[in-house]
Amino acid sequence: MKNFPPKRIRSKSKTEKINSSSSRKISNNQINNNILFNVQLINHKATKRKTSIFSPFNRIIPNENNSKIKNHKLSILSVSNTRKSIKNFSHSLSLLKNDNEKPFILKDYRMLNDQELNTLKYEKAILLDKRTYFQYYFSLLRQKQLILFTFFLSNDYNLLTLKISLFLISFSLYFTINGFFFTDETMHKVYQDKGSYNILYRIPQLLYSTLTSTIINMILKTLSLSEKSLLEIKEEKNRNIAIQKSKKIENNLKIKFIIFFILSFSLMIFFWYFISCFCAVFINTQIILVKDTTLSFTLSMLYPFALNLFPGFFRIPSLRANIKNKECIYNLSKIIAII
Repeated sequence: MKNFPPKRIRSKSKTEKINSSSSRKISNNQINNNILFNVQLINHKATKRKTSIFSPFNRIIPNENNSKIKNHKLSILSVSNTRKSIKNFSHSLSLLKNDNEKPFILKDYRMLNDQELNTLKYEKAILLDKRTYFQYYFSLLRQKQLILFTFFLSNDYNLLTLKISLFLISFSLYFTINGFFFTDETMHKVYQDKGSYNILYRIPQLLYSTLTSTIINMILKTLSLSEKSLLEIKEEKNRNIAIQKSKKIENNLKIKFIIFFILSFSLMIFFWYFISCFCAVFINTQIILVKDTTLSFTLSMLYPFALNLFPGFFRIPSLRANIKNKECIYNLSKIIAII
């Protein structure tokens, strides 16, 4: 009878050991299940990132059978995409081989810059020019307005250094030409007004100075800009003729740029000498000269915003609307845009 209690104690200890071991197994199984679940979630997210382009495959659970299905579907899609690209490429090659005069149809209008789009022929403009009125208006402003042309037009074929030098010369040109228009009558009028600025009396002088300055700027632009001559090479279809033209155009551009730099340097020296002498002699008219220069320069910067409104009224309807004499109206818009 004395041996029974220790047996019971041993049996209890055995059950406790079994329970503890089973609880440990359960906890370990739960931990392993949690780890496996987290690993599956991470793999599933990784497959989503890799196949985010193909949205129908995001719901597929990463499995052996599903991965085979996925790879099969991806291979089908890649084959179909390659077939489409091959068909498009062969179609474009056939057009280029069959007809040498129709490769411009394959071009997108975004490949062309403002000058190329604005000077297209009517047949090409119908196919390529899909711009709105405001897009065409801003393209003209970028070409005609001096500040936008110098600092905001980036898709042209002109040198930036020449554009900045042209901008500086034009400002000093306005300053000098306004000084030329100070005659004895204007000096006497300034004396009668006791140095006050009479803008109504100065309007004719401002108009004359802006006109003469714009004419001289047009001459300087022809010497400094190279876009038109480079577009001739770009539009040439024959490679050998394009190489011959490029050599001639390179020599012509070198001569033009040398003349421009010599002329601009000599003009800047003359402008500096004239303005310094004028301000030294006519001390009381310095402020009036500065006011005339700023007004004439701002007028020359503002009038392109008004003039360039009119070409779009003729160009856009000739390309979109059903009206008579479309080609004549289109050519008229090109003539107005040159002004």
